[in-house]
Amino acid sequence: MILKTLETMGAQHGYGIARRIEQTSVIFARDYGTLYPALLKLEQEGYIKSAGACRRTTGRAKFYQLTRAGKKQVGRETRDWEQTQAILARFLAPDEA
Repeated sequence: MILKTLETMGAQHGYGIARRIEQTSVIFARDYGTLYPALLKLEQEGYIKSAGACRRTTGRAKFYQLTRAGKKQVGRETRDWEQTQAILARFLAPDEA
């Protein structure tokens, strides 16, 4: 969801990513405890990079953006998801005897 958010919306800070996920998914609303470790992991894997920081009254905010590897990973994960959906649709379809 993080990679797709960055693909769709462009560079975002952690709070912006969290808000977008919250808007599209009730299940994952306000789960900041897993967001920042996930951002760190994605950065270590080379799928995202943190770009400059912005000064605010509360401190600095990192902005994250997709790398080339991240764009490829979004494509792979999208294809995997589409295959999974197709398999489940065939499996759950009523038998046509």
